[in-house]
Amino acid sequence: MRLNSKGQVTIPADLRRKYALEEGDEIEVVEVGTTLQIVRREGSERRGKRLTGHMRGRATTSMSTDELMELFRGE
Repeated sequence: MRLNSKGQVTIPADLRRKYALEEGDEIEVVEVGTTLQIVRREGSERRGKRLTGHMRGRATTSMSTDELMELFRGE
């Protein structure tokens, strides 16, 4: 990895996948002795939880959950 002029680094894709890091996740760089470590910010919401929270209450249908499930299942 190389530090760019803005002080940013790119975490390699294989490591992002391995540690389930996604765009928008909050991380911190912490100093441990003479090394720097990248850690997920404690208490930060995962991407899926942020998305569902954003979408909650935005439905525009008058169909019930049972009707939607029938529609999705093709019953």
